[in-house]
Amino acid sequence: MAEKRYYGQFCGLAAALDVIGERWTLLILRELLIGPVRFNEMSENLPGIGPNLLTDRLRLLAEHGLVRTEPVPEDGRGKRYLLTGLGTSLLPSILGLAKWGMQFLTEDDAVNGASRSAWGFLAVQAMIDPAEVPEVDESYEFRVDDEVFHIAVRSGKATAARGAATDPVMVVGTTAATFIRIGAQMLSPFDALVAGALKIDGDPDAVQRCTRLIGLSAKPPLSRTR
Repeated sequence: MAEKRYYGQFCGLAAALDVIGERWTLLILRELLIGPVRFNEMSENLPGIGPNLLTDRLRLLAEHGLVRTEPVPEDGRGKRYLLTGLGTSLLPSILGLAKWGMQFLTEDDAVNGASRSAWGFLAVQAMIDPAEVPEVDESYEFRVDDEVFHIAVRSGKATAARGAATDPVMVVGTTAATFIRIGAQMLSPFDALVAGALKIDGDPDAVQRCTRLIGLSAKPPLSRTR
């Protein structure tokens, strides 16, 4: 394993990149932001990383206090990785970077790239526009392949959480690939509905409020290729 490189600069950004700037590290953090995970599960979710490199990256993150391990419930010999408070504090930065990066997704990525339904949960958090939070308290539920999550609007604040919503005013059903396509503005919700790739049940006014909240109103779909 090559020795890790440091920038050697008295700068906060450089110091951050010393810890999380190596290849694969941010994607490891993405997986851990979804939830605790075993080593083999993480390896399966990151095809191409290799076990030695994954071990090295996890060790580095643990040394800097971002990651720790805990026993797997009902498995005395198993362990799983999870974020510490310091690691979890990276969520806003990673969501902001994910939202910024959506503009660079291409049709090639959509066709040939891997996708996971759990990534949809992070995507919807990145898409929330605080300036468009509705004045009414309500919840919107998303069923993306085998993943269920929701946005709850309460007292002028929108919060995303995994699991089903209580009395949602809107329920969306789709695949992970379609959900990310819509979030990246490569496909409009209307076109997805027409194609049968998206299903929306709920109050039409609530649907409008939700689409504004996650930045999908009045924005034309983009078509990108490399």
